[in-house]
Amino acid sequence: MSRNAFVDLGFSKEEATALHIRAQLAATLEQYIERQGWTQAEAGRALKVKQPVISKIVNGDIDRLSIEFLVKLMVRAGLPVNVSSGRGRHARRMTHRRSAAA
Repeated sequence: MSRNAFVDLGFSKEEATALHIRAQLAATLEQYIERQGWTQAEAGRALKVKQPVISKIVNGDIDRLSIEFLVKLMVRAGLPVNVSSGRGRHARRMTHRRSAAA
């Protein structure tokens, strides 16, 4: 069993990685919306998207939402976005954090 459920389901490594990243981003956004206590309409207004987009995120219907779009929503929410590549101690890491002045 791997650390990526999509690999375990038989997806290619490339597709499984993209699906895993998309799912992680959507889950983080869903948890953030829940912690804020927002309705879907309130979340849509706060993140500058229409309510049906929030509904897709909350209900896991994310196959048509791009990783790039989800990253943009994370930034709008002020959530950190971390990207790492490579393996082990030599992995390179980039982090985007919204500055306090922004």
